[in-house]
Amino acid sequence: MMASLNVNQLYPRWLVAKENSRPFQLFDVRTPEEYANGHVPGAKLVPLNALMARANEFPKEGDVYVICQMGGRSAQAIMFLSQQLGFDNLINVDGGTAAWIQGGYPVDRGNK
Repeated sequence: MMASLNVNQLYPRWLVAKENSRPFQLFDVRTPEEYANGHVPGAKLVPLNALMARANEFPKEGDVYVICQMGGRSAQAIMFLSQQLGFDNLINVDGGTAAWIQGGYPVDRGNK
């Protein structure tokens, strides 16, 4: 069973980490173009097609959130990392970036 939460549950966790200058492990698995068009501030871009080569960038400890546009590709990424590499700390963001933007939460644009 894959752990998941929605953007309304993610936002307070993101905000507390930001306000306390604590790291917040959020990985965006969309394409660079999608990411540049709008992403959760602080989300690290690791496109799904680069996941195998960059899996070592995902921490194996602590909560690690994975987001895409709607929730499908992030679920694929989590299944791969869990089944192939034994990750057990990954949490899918249901609704993805689309729900985050629709919810009126902060958005960064560009490749930062």
